[in-house]
Amino acid sequence: PGIYVCAKCGHELFSSRAKYEHSSPWPAFTETLRGDSVAKREERPGALKVTCGKCGNGLGHEFLNDGPGKGQSRF
Repeated sequence: PGIYVCAKCGHELFSSRAKYEHSSPWPAFTETLRGDSVAKREERPGALKVTCGKCGNGLGHEFLNDGPGKGQSRF
């Protein structure tokens, strides 16, 4: 329980309340902690590259409409 932060700069990214179990070995979240927690850019249709909103450290991807609920995305 708690807040997930960027490993490089310590910027707050996700709350453990937004985390859910997924088939991927990577942690999955339905939302960021704040609007400036991450930056996103389209890498391919349905997938956004996600970086730390403060330092630009690579965090993985957001997969659109692949969350636990209808219409939710997965970070």
